[in-house]
Amino acid sequence: MTAWRTLKASVRGAAHVRAGLPSQDAVRVARHRDDMPLIVALADGHGSAKSFRSRRGARLAVVVAQKVCGHLFQLGNPSQIKRWAEEQLPLALVRHWQAQVAQALQRQPFTPQELEPLDAAARRQVEALPALAYGTTLLTVVIAANFILYLQLGDGDILTVSAQGDVERPIPKDARLIANETTSLCSAKAWNEVQVYFQTLAGAPPAFILAATDGYANAYRDDASFQQVARDYWTLLRDEGDGAVKPYLQDWLNEASQQGSGDDISVGIIWQPVGARPK
Repeated sequence: MTAWRTLKASVRGAAHVRAGLPSQDAVRVARHRDDMPLIVALADGHGSAKSFRSRRGARLAVVVAQKVCGHLFQLGNPSQIKRWAEEQLPLALVRHWQAQVAQALQRQPFTPQELEPLDAAARRQVEALPALAYGTTLLTVVIAANFILYLQLGDGDILTVSAQGDVERPIPKDARLIANETTSLCSAKAWNEVQVYFQTLAGAPPAFILAATDGYANAYRDDASFQQVARDYWTLLRDEGDGAVKPYLQDWLNEASQQGSGDDISVGIIWQPVGARPK
């Protein structure tokens, strides 16, 4: 199997820097061996008053995604993997994350200082649903020798670029996610909101995959401009290698946040070098 290359980066949003707030994002890249399988997970904690531990929730989410998605490779043929991914994986992800949140709460209960800023209604919400304090989105890309799995809960973007430069979204945008509204791991029955797309690697696989928290796309005036960013990354990596991207990636993300969204931005980049792709 052709080796895939990866890059990752995460920056604190310009608005968070000005307010003295930490980043709420998390990104994790894991390989079970030197080449395969590959799991890239990103999470964006909500950072709202009610989600005052969402930074921790995002970090838990990417670890859980790595662990639960790793189960895919203990199954049999691609049809079994596809069925489990579509029917069982969303529930497994949510329940494992909730279990980790429950353990974190047991070790460190909410403090009066954390709850004090909340009004009575918000406090009742958190007391009724403690996971709300850890609320986060999740994006995951899993690559194996014979398939790619894309998973999304909440806002954020996954773009693929073909060798010819065609950009696609394996998971369509959710029209319900507008302004600051998003589905979340802390949502009631969150497993029903998880979107999964299973792609069998027959024919030409994507040459490039970009997964990004929503702060990146929100830094651009429209989706076409953001898609061009994915093409530009692929062109640089194809023509000049990761040396043309890796040293500058964090600066580019900081610039996008400063001039655009002001939000935290995290990316996971996956690509195949041109000479390595199957003909």
